[in-house]
Amino acid sequence: MIRLRKMEQTDLPVFKKWLYTPHVARWYHDPLDWIKEATAQDGEFCWIHHFIVEHEGQPVGFCQYYACQDSDEPWEGYTALGGSYSIDYMIGVPDFLRKGLGKLIVAELTDRIALHPDAKRIVVQPEPENKASCGLLLSCGFVLDTEKEIYVKRLT
Repeated sequence: MIRLRKMEQTDLPVFKKWLYTPHVARWYHDPLDWIKEATAQDGEFCWIHHFIVEHEGQPVGFCQYYACQDSDEPWEGYTALGGSYSIDYMIGVPDFLRKGLGKLIVAELTDRIALHPDAKRIVVQPEPENKASCGLLLSCGFVLDTEKEIYVKRLT
């Protein structure tokens, strides 16, 4: 139903458009930072795996994953544990919201991360007000670490 393909520089115009779409902009703050990362994905940000989500050949969203140790984010101690990865995802095309694609995206990212020999967990921290994302993570087997306000899915 969906396919994740490596994001290319030719995808930047649609990615930029999505970042400024109201339902995405509400959660993806600082769009210029996201654009910078995507633009430099083969250079400075090569440690982030960027993907375009396609449905029947049409680009409908974006997702990415990375090893937390490669970022400068401590993830409330989860980075120090080793084997921690994080994900980001969005449906950019409004007509594809609430169709189950988010669950498919998270499942596909989880499968890809699980292929890394060091992968032990995935950590995600959506804004608590983003009820759709929080519910999606719970439906995909993540558990909320209420002390740290981070959703965690153990892989081992």
